[in-house]
Amino acid sequence: MPKSETKKYAVIIPHYDDVLRLRTCLEALCVADLGDVDVVVVDNGSPQGLSEIIASFQMVRFLTEPLKGAANARNRGVSETNAPYLFFLDSDCVVADDWLALAKSVVLQDGIIGGRIDVFDETAPPRSGSQAFEAVFGFDQRSYIQDKGFSVTANLLTSRKVFKDVGPFRHGVSEDLDWCIRAGAKGYKLLYEDRLCVGHPSRGNWRDLTRKWRRLTAESFGLIGVGAKARVGWALRALMMPVSILVHAPKVLRCKKLSTSEKARGLGTLAAIRMSRMIWM
Repeated sequence: MPKSETKKYAVIIPHYDDVLRLRTCLEALCVADLGDVDVVVVDNGSPQGLSEIIASFQMVRFLTEPLKGAANARNRGVSETNAPYLFFLDSDCVVADDWLALAKSVVLQDGIIGGRIDVFDETAPPRSGSQAFEAVFGFDQRSYIQDKGFSVTANLLTSRKVFKDVGPFRHGVSEDLDWCIRAGAKGYKLLYEDRLCVGHPSRGNWRDLTRKWRRLTAESFGLIGVGAKARVGWALRALMMPVSILVHAPKVLRCKKLSTSEKARGLGTLAAIRMSRMIWM
């Protein structure tokens, strides 16, 4: 599909085989005025057909990227738009009513902005162990941005000028962390905007949670570099995983969103996922 007419903003959404959540995402997004916005969904070749959702959202452009991975899908979305400002969103996210209007008002020509991500459950209480874990540790964008220097791409704003200078996302690593580090090295400032909010569903079961953390562990390994020193550092991080259970347990116990039984399940999941990560690493 050729590029659309030039619009001022582009919302780029990678997608793979999650049509129900994609529909919810687009329903929330398309309530806003899209007159100056190019909304682009880049599908990674989902086995589930998209014909019904394409028919339902004729104001949205749908592209197919054969190279697997969200990084490749996002890069394709950037290349297929002309907009000077780029808004990155995930297909399982639900934007707040004022998200698009606020994004337009705060986006910078020479900077990067990451917004808040609130975790929500798609099932009725009580929370499972995985949901309790996600309620505490799912997304802490403020800490990611202010302490670690990166924003996840589920709620990230920048300009085409910055993106072109930093370069595309890299597949096979933690592309949000890698891209933001490269941007920082070029002098671009990353800011946190708490008002810019999207919701993200919690991982409801152990299978989905371990799939997430296996992927993140593998992507983190791709960023450690080469050489004996890097490998030793990685091994030491692995050996510290049991210690991190004790360090982070108080966060679960202090979480006001969790009941007593949910805290107990959350602590069990914390221990299980950290021990699993030690083995994977």
